[in-house]
Amino acid sequence: MGKIRTPYFRIVVTDSRKARNGLSIEEIGRYVPGQDPSIIEVNSERALYWLGVGAQPSEAVEALLKVTGDWQKHKGLPGTEGTLKVAAPKPAKSVAYEAAVKAAAAEPAEGATTLKKKAQEKLAAKSEPAKTEEAPAPVAEAVAETPADETTPAVTEQITEDTTSAGTSDTASAVEASDTAE
Repeated sequence: MGKIRTPYFRIVVTDSRKARNGLSIEEIGRYVPGQDPSIIEVNSERALYWLGVGAQPSEAVEALLKVTGDWQKHKGLPGTEGTLKVAAPKPAKSVAYEAAVKAAAAEPAEGATTLKKKAQEKLAAKSEPAKTEEAPAPVAEAVAETPADETTPAVTEQITEDTTSAGTSDTASAVEASDTAE
């Protein structure tokens, strides 16, 4: 039985005069070799009964009965405990669910854990306030920014003459001149 790449075998008691896949008398176990370790389940009580009344196991079933220890019990040989390896029991699904809920509660509540590139840039821009550059402004711009009503033409000419004649002179003196004009 089973399907492709997942075999599953039933251990059955059948009459030797019947067809191999014909009607069986009783199913006494199953064998699933695709697992690690293989699953071998045999109803020991029923297997010993059928062996006691004269049932002859096939070679494959005899090997399985030796692994479970039922063959040794029937023949009176040592090693009745068998060599069957049992897989560790799987934890209940409720335990796994509770662990997942605890893990989810520990996660940050801000949504996705990894941000997209644009979202990271926006977050970085929000977290750092915009830094304004306070470079000394040219004097001509300072004069242009002041309203025409407040300055007199004579003072403006004086400031522009100071900056043009000095070339790379102190802008502080030009700024002082504009402050006095206001």
